[in-house]
Amino acid sequence: QGQPVESGGGSVQSGGSLRLSCEISGNSLCLGWFRQAPGKRRAAVAAVDYDGRRTYADSVKGRFTVSRDNDKNIVDLQMNSLEAEDTAMYYCAAGTLRCGYYFTSPNYQPETWGRGTQVTVSS
Repeated sequence: QGQPVESGGGSVQSGGSLRLSCEISGNSLCLGWFRQAPGKRRAAVAAVDYDGRRTYADSVKGRFTVSRDNDKNIVDLQMNSLEAEDTAMYYCAAGTLRCGYYFTSPNYQPETWGRGTQVTVSS
C-alpha cells in the first residue's frame, strides 16, 4: 500500500472552515485523520470504516465530518467552526482494525501514515 498524500491544510481564522483530502492506494478497513499539536500526543480525530461507519473524537463532534470514496480511494475531512485548539499537524492514516479501536487507546495505531498537512487556526 502506498503512502497517503494529504492536501488542503492552511491557515484560517476562528470560526472558519477547511477541507482536507487524502488519496491512498488500495482499500483499508479504516481510513481516518489524526492530529498532533505541539507538545501533545498524536490522537485520532475522525475516521470511517469501509462500510461507512464513522467515529469522531468528542472535541470535534458536530463540527467535523469525515467521508470516504471507496472507488476513488479518497478520505476527506470537512472542518467547520474551527477553533484555535484545532491547530495541529493533521495526518491521514489507513488501518486494518475497525476505526473505533484507534480512539480507545494509543496502543492501537494504523499501519500506514501520510506525511501530514498543517492546520493553523488564529483566534
